[in-house]
Amino acid sequence: MSDAEPAAVRAGFCAIIGLPNVGKSTLLNRILGRHLVAVSAKPQTTRDRILGVHTIPPAGDAPGAQIAYVDTPGVQDGKGPLRRYMRDASVAAAADADVVLLLVDGTDRRGRLPARLTEPDAAALAEAARTHPMVVAINKVDRMGKPDILPVIEAWAAWRAGIDIVPISAAAGDNVEALEQAIAKLLPVGPPLFPEEMVTDRPPQFIAQEIIREQLYHQLGKELPYACAVQVETWSERADKNEVTIGAVIVVERESQKPIVVGRGGSRIRELGIAARQALGSALGKTVHLNLFVKVLAEWSRGETALRRLGYGGEGEGA
Repeated sequence: MSDAEPAAVRAGFCAIIGLPNVGKSTLLNRILGRHLVAVSAKPQTTRDRILGVHTIPPAGDAPGAQIAYVDTPGVQDGKGPLRRYMRDASVAAAADADVVLLLVDGTDRRGRLPARLTEPDAAALAEAARTHPMVVAINKVDRMGKPDILPVIEAWAAWRAGIDIVPISAAAGDNVEALEQAIAKLLPVGPPLFPEEMVTDRPPQFIAQEIIREQLYHQLGKELPYACAVQVETWSERADKNEVTIGAVIVVERESQKPIVVGRGGSRIRELGIAARQALGSALGKTVHLNLFVKVLAEWSRGETALRRLGYGGEGEGA
């Protein structure tokens, strides 16, 4: 085996930032080709910084690249420790990045134009855009009329000279490869930052929590309490049978919210368990046995101690 240093590539961190519900997590899952981050139509589904590493091999004259994407919560104003934690996570990710990818929802007539960044809740996005190399991606173009796309691209081109504006569909995968090429050319040249086979620094327990929480959004829709969290408490693997048994707790803030999740006679949590078990089996490549419980942790989203207990208190905390 050779002890030679890895060949130099374009390698660095790219923070994916944007307003809530623009498709950041859908894009990261698409790029990685796996189910890493919870996705739903509900704003603020993503609550933390999540690292996803995509290593791109050389092709023809194009050098290889390793892009360490950091998915972030949608930036918005709001009171309370949980919202503040999410906002701080987004700002910190942008501050630490080599490149900022600003994702814009092309179907949002108000939010898709640069003027949206002048509003108070988007101030953090504007600051990140001013101080970093950046790429703007106009997402959901598969749902836009063709006459609408060009004026949006022109508006962003006028907003900041010299930046790449890439129209994409994260859901369909349209033009995502071109987007990655635009990001890669802004990264510094050097050795890869991570092993080639690495996809994320998050453990499988975290991925399981994300998938269970995603199914909560799908199953409960608008009934789902905003301050609802998932915590994996037990994890037992049988390598000989390629199976895992997971015990997870769904945490709500009030006793009145518990019946919403459980459902009449336990019907809703049973349906949730079936859907989550299937999604987990697909994501983990294992047979999954899942036990779900619901407990009340009073006003957890309003207390720093409870936030840390559920993994929202700092980098690397929680499962």
